[in-house]
Amino acid sequence: MLLAYRCALASSQVTARGIEASEFPTLADRHGVHAVPAVVVDDETGWSGNVPERMFVDRLLASVGA
Repeated sequence: MLLAYRCALASSQVTARGIEASEFPTLADRHGVHAVPAVVVDDETGWSGNVPERMFVDRLLASVGA
């Protein structure tokens, strides 16, 4: 989650939010969250689980078509 916040600080095109799935089950269901952490990019589930920083950034860039 910290890396998502760092990416948001580095770019105005990135917004990061931490959501507690057990407190917002409807939101978690909408995005198909079954494991945490779950990363949602452009209102679609991007991936679940921890990944190395470089992979996180690569996946984020690939998700936005950069």
